[in-house]
Amino acid sequence: MSEITDFDSLRREIAANGERPEGPARNARAELLLAEAERLNIPLAVIEALGHQLKVYNYSSEKDKMFVPFARLLRMWDERPEDFDEYETHSLHWVFKWMSAGMLGRPHIPLAAVEKWLGEMEHRYRLAGHSERAVRSAEFSVARHIGDLARAERAYAAWLAADRDRMADCHACELHDQGGWQAECGRDAEAVELWRPVLDGEFSCAHEPHGVLASSLMPLLRLGRLDEARAHHLRGLRLVRPMESMRGAYADHVEFCALTGNEARALELLAERPAYFTDDGNPLGRLDFLAVAAPLMDRLVELGWDGQAVPGPAGRAWTAGELAVHARAEASALAARFDERNGTSRVGERARARMARRPLVDRLPLGVRTARPAGIAPAPAVRAPVEAAAEAAAPEEAGLPALIAEARRLSDTLRPHAMEAWAAVARAAQGVALEARDRAEIADHEAMDRGPEGAALFERAAEWYARAGDPGEALAARSRAAYVRALTGDVDGALTAVAEPYERVLALYAEEGTGLRQTASVVMGRARILMRPVYEAEGPVDPGTLSAAEEAAREVLALVEGHAGDDVRIASRAAEARAMLAETAARTGDLRGAAELFGRAADEYVGAGLPWFAVEYEARLAALAHHLGDPEGAERALRAALEHGGAHLEAVGRAQLHLQLAEVLGGLDRTGEAAEHALEAAHWADEADEGPALGAWARQQLGGLLLRLGRWAEAAEVLESALPDLSAETHGDGAVVQTQWWLGDCLSELGEHRAAAERRLQAAETARHWPEQQDHATLAHLAAESLSRAGLHDEADRAYTRAGDLWRSLGDVHGLVPALRARAWLALGTEGGLDAARELMEAAVTECEAALDAVDDTAARQRLVAELGHTHRQFGDLLADSAGNADSAEDQGDGAASEEVLSRLEQAIAAFALLGPAAVYDRTGAELAAGWRAAGLGRPAEATARARAVLAAYEHADDEDGRPHTRRTEAERLLRALEEGSAG
Repeated sequence: MSEITDFDSLRREIAANGERPEGPARNARAELLLAEAERLNIPLAVIEALGHQLKVYNYSSEKDKMFVPFARLLRMWDERPEDFDEYETHSLHWVFKWMSAGMLGRPHIPLAAVEKWLGEMEHRYRLAGHSERAVRSAEFSVARHIGDLARAERAYAAWLAADRDRMADCHACELHDQGGWQAECGRDAEAVELWRPVLDGEFSCAHEPHGVLASSLMPLLRLGRLDEARAHHLRGLRLVRPMESMRGAYADHVEFCALTGNEARALELLAERPAYFTDDGNPLGRLDFLAVAAPLMDRLVELGWDGQAVPGPAGRAWTAGELAVHARAEASALAARFDERNGTSRVGERARARMARRPLVDRLPLGVRTARPAGIAPAPAVRAPVEAAAEAAAPEEAGLPALIAEARRLSDTLRPHAMEAWAAVARAAQGVALEARDRAEIADHEAMDRGPEGAALFERAAEWYARAGDPGEALAARSRAAYVRALTGDVDGALTAVAEPYERVLALYAEEGTGLRQTASVVMGRARILMRPVYEAEGPVDPGTLSAAEEAAREVLALVEGHAGDDVRIASRAAEARAMLAETAARTGDLRGAAELFGRAADEYVGAGLPWFAVEYEARLAALAHHLGDPEGAERALRAALEHGGAHLEAVGRAQLHLQLAEVLGGLDRTGEAAEHALEAAHWADEADEGPALGAWARQQLGGLLLRLGRWAEAAEVLESALPDLSAETHGDGAVVQTQWWLGDCLSELGEHRAAAERRLQAAETARHWPEQQDHATLAHLAAESLSRAGLHDEADRAYTRAGDLWRSLGDVHGLVPALRARAWLALGTEGGLDAARELMEAAVTECEAALDAVDDTAARQRLVAELGHTHRQFGDLLADSAGNADSAEDQGDGAASEEVLSRLEQAIAAFALLGPAAVYDRTGAELAAGWRAAGLGRPAEATARARAVLAAYEHADDEDGRPHTRRTEAERLLRALEEGSAG
């Protein structure tokens, strides 16, 4: 703390402390400031220090401390009201409302004392001549709290009917409370509508829209407006996180997560605020927090996490089960204290109702990455119905035939859960004597489930098929064993192994010794082996390899095409063979032919009732369409893949499809739809436990899309959650830089300029090492802007200098000149002052003129002329600003300084005039500035001519965008001033 020697230094310290974050540190400093004020022996100094102390207590978790300074202030007012200036008199009456709410929130203060205080407030407001609006609002809060609904309705009506005056809460706070009452009465839609002006930014204050965003979460969930609820959570949590006093709003966000399937995020929020469990400076706020922690823990217990460690009150370790009991008991006891004080059951009923709430949606994706606390396992997976049924069945022969029949039905029709069904058969068949056919099929499907490790089992299955009298299926199993060798990289060995089954099955089929299904299986097995080098090749494929693969695929197609009938296995062979031909076509460069073949393959799968098999080829079709410049075709294919995959899509596949669709839609400028799919991609990536890789990509894209939509706070939350998982090794340093760049843009829009500068500087540091320096220069320039807006002028000048050097090295005058102009403005506040600023502006003019001399291209010259015009205009504005000149003519004075300003404005006008109608707005702006300057120099004729020139420029212009209207209004104001003689 700086030394306090007088009243002014005290006031500076009070103002500085008011800007610090809420919490004990700010409160402690306020206490020290009061001691310093008392040493000054100035009554008003003590009054201001007490008022400051009261304010910081109110906006912290130590609200209970505010009664002492207020009692002292009130006593000082009663004894010597003349010691209070106008502001402190207003403040004293203003905080009566805080006292009323503060008493109500402390169960040890009798209700009679609260009512007495309400009467005292009404009396003092009446003496001071204030409206009863604030009094009726306070009465409403009392009646609402104790559950006297009739009185609450009367007070509510009287509150709205009373005139607004200086003692009324701000519009934002009033609307928050009014909407909260509507929601409490079950009128959610009316509540949200009442809150709309606050949510839209029409009304705001230090704690709004923070509170409204939190209060709106439950009503929006109940209304089914999930997208709005998600947006309000992301936007609102960002606002309340740094504000210690907003425990109730923070609790609303925890509850929102607990009721939308985001339990892990709710735990993360609890971990950030352990003190909220125990801080008793605001008992109602503590009750809110405990009342949402209890059902969250109940939910974790329900999910099977009751023994897992969770964040809780400091001092000991907690499990979910233990914290559920503790939080519920504490909340119930605290609510009982309020009810005992109030003589009603209202607080307890509300707390019990809140603790009994159940999830409103199974899972609402938020788009942000949540770090699961240590010890918390993922939610138990839902088992396949067939598997669960098989485990429930007794492994007896009586039940086994039914399981086998169901497994055969699923495998014969290529249903998605066939493998689980055969696994269930295998478990049920342990210790049971089986037919050879049954043993063959069990071994066959177990081998399929093992992938590359299943070769030996396929051979065993072949032996059992042979014993069962099915030589064709035995050969098919052997061909599957051969394919497994190809999967492990031994393509030559696989071809050798499949050669005999291939020759034998063709001969057997010709002799009608086996069926089409078995023959097609072997022929397809050989084709798959020949396709392995094609699928695995990263570059060009040997023409001979391609030719052999294509020939094998055509052999399959020739064998099965037109013979499928109702046999979905045969139909699937035809579709797969066509997809193989599509792949070979793509490898030869026939992309359009490949796209057509992939489309036909997908259609055949869908036509056979096997839409989930179409997904892979629709994804390939989408990639080809995108490469061919057909984004609409890519969109159709991706939507079809998502539709056809349905519930059978694995989480990672679903995430990839949604992410691809987001990219396609973003390229089509359908940003809102793109953001929805990026959100889904992030959700499914997390479900697949791919958050750090695929999930980070999805979040990065989602953040960029939200930025394009102007949803800055949501975008910032998402991008900040993506950054820890993004790495140059996995995602490339370009993705990391782009994310920091976007985040810097968001933070800048949110007014968090210091944080924006940090992100932009981080991105610039990475881009510094790139061969192409355009991004480095741009980021350095943006960082300089943020540093300047954050008031870090020395750092901003260094960053602008760095950017200027980069722009100069790139030969980019349109980057260099704005950097020089920005440095000139910064120089005005330095030791160099006007001389340094003038030198920089002259350098900017010189750069423009030199570039103009070197350029012949018309479009390039026009851009440079515009840059020169803006530079002369800013030069004039800078000179005027340095002389302390205002924007009214009578303050602009005369003399050499004004003449120089006017000269710069005239040069700007001349430059903009060369650009014709495209620069009319800039030209007329300079004309008006010159007009006021001429009037100040006592040249009314020149000023009048300039004003009329502006009116003439907009004589036939419409006012659709408001710009012509603005210029006409200003010109008319100048003419009126000249006529009245006040412009000279």
